[in-house]
Amino acid sequence: MKTFLLAIWEVAEVVLVAVVTVFIIRSFLVQPFLVSGASMEPNFGDKNYLLVDEISYRFRDPQRGEVIVFKYPNNPSTFYIKRIVGLPGEKVEIKQGGVYISSSGSSEKSALKENYLVPELKTAGNAAVTLGQNDYFVLGDNRNYSYDSRSWGVLDKKYIVGLARLRLFPVTEIGIFNYTNASASFNSASSN
Repeated sequence: MKTFLLAIWEVAEVVLVAVVTVFIIRSFLVQPFLVSGASMEPNFGDKNYLLVDEISYRFRDPQRGEVIVFKYPNNPSTFYIKRIVGLPGEKVEIKQGGVYISSSGSSEKSALKENYLVPELKTAGNAAVTLGQNDYFVLGDNRNYSYDSRSWGVLDKKYIVGLARLRLFPVTEIGIFNYTNASASFNSASSN
C-alpha cells in the first residue's frame, strides 16, 4: 500500500510540475495565436498558427514594422494582429494612398516605404493623428480589408500582448520572423 501511495504521489508531482511549467510559459513567455481573416495577407493568412513572444517588450519598446498581437481596445476579450506603423510622439498622416510620418515637433513629413507590402498597394482613407507617449498606430498588411487604427484609433501600449515571432502552421511556411529584413523605412523624398 505504501509503494502504491508513493507512486501516486510521484505521478501527481510530475503532473503538477508540468501544469505549472505550461502556465508560466503561456502566461509570461509565449502564447499561441490563430490568425483569423485576411487583414494581414499575404504575409499572414487565415488559419496561420503563430507563437507570440511576450517577453521582448518587457525589455524594449515595440518598433516600426513589427507585427504584434494585441487586445482590441474597444473589446479586450478580442485579439487582433496588425503591423506597427506609427510610434509614440509621431504624427501619422494617411493621404493620397500613402502613409507619412513626422517626428515630434517637426513639420517635415517623410513617406513611409513598407517593403513587406504588395508593390503598388495604396493605403485607403485620410487621417492625421498625433500619437501620445504610449500610443501606436497599427495597420493591416492587406490595407483594403483591414479594420485597424484608421477605423478605431490609436493603440495604447497596455493592450499589446506580444510580438509575432514564429509560424508553426501551415507546415510549408514554418519559420521565425526576422523584422530587420522586412522593416519600414523612409523614402528619401519628403512629401507635404
